[in-house]
Amino acid sequence: MRAAVLHAPGDIRVEEVPRPDPGPGEALVHVEACGVCGSDIARMTSAGAHRMPIICGHEFSGRVVALGRGVTGAAEGDLVSVPPLIPCFACPPCQQGQFSLCLDYDYFGSRRDGAYAQYVAVPSANLFTVPDGVPPAAAAMLDPAAIALHAIWRTRLGIGHRVAVIGAGPIGLFAVQWAHLAGAAEILAVDVDENRAALAREAGATHTAITTEQARDLADDGYHVVIESAGTPATVDLAASLCARHGEAAFIGIPHAPVELAKPTFNDFLRREISLHGAWNSFSAPFPGDEWRAAADAIAAGSLRWKFMITHDLGLGALPETIRRLGERSIFSSKVLFRPDED
Repeated sequence: MRAAVLHAPGDIRVEEVPRPDPGPGEALVHVEACGVCGSDIARMTSAGAHRMPIICGHEFSGRVVALGRGVTGAAEGDLVSVPPLIPCFACPPCQQGQFSLCLDYDYFGSRRDGAYAQYVAVPSANLFTVPDGVPPAAAAMLDPAAIALHAIWRTRLGIGHRVAVIGAGPIGLFAVQWAHLAGAAEILAVDVDENRAALAREAGATHTAITTEQARDLADDGYHVVIESAGTPATVDLAASLCARHGEAAFIGIPHAPVELAKPTFNDFLRREISLHGAWNSFSAPFPGDEWRAAADAIAAGSLRWKFMITHDLGLGALPETIRRLGERSIFSSKVLFRPDED
């Protein structure tokens, strides 16, 4: 089969590799679409993976084409989305149904071969059959949609709340929509890129800001809930500083530099009794979690929109150059999808 193989950071080659054989409890999935996550860009251009060479890509969907012994929950021909985390199901967090906190997990695209390839062997528990009416491209976007919802569920977001979403990439755009569906009265989206701010308005943001000063000017007495998805030291500080009294901030983004809260921000954190939440992955019990089921149902119903986010829909041959340019930030993008069967 054809796959984009990461040999070293910056060294990505589209080449022929052996097609995996599904073992007991696994199905062979023919990949229809695989999205690019920000972690893929860092992994493939600079940071590297847990092992190399490796096939990256973890936001994917595909058709089940073969079943190993003992597979349940899916049949040949089913369209599935694949939750990328493979829990051990044995550690204390897993036993408590907190699969995002698994202590001994595997993961597509960073620890085991992922879906920038034509075929992937998938454990039975990770075969998430999507509802009728959800096309492959949308099914490949369930992971970021579920991640956004998982973060929102870490908070008490409710009807009439003021919400701020920092970072208007796909996760942030889904967070804007989830906040709207939860009854938020006002939604601010913050992103330094005016093109992304425009997408946030399309997603339902009532206000946008492209500078921290604009965001703070709009905050007034602060936001009940802030979702931080950009993952930079400056946006972490901004998220905490935008919270209202007894407000909450949930952090999704992964900073790649030390994070420090400015003294005025920390003072506000104390005096306003703000709650800060970590949000990691998208999983709960029963695996993969209600986050995934709610996202799939909302996409099937049309209440969670996704088409407007797609800026690139490409064949696998375009992957090395596209990832390089995404790493250099020399092209504008929102959701980038690759189709492994296409050049």
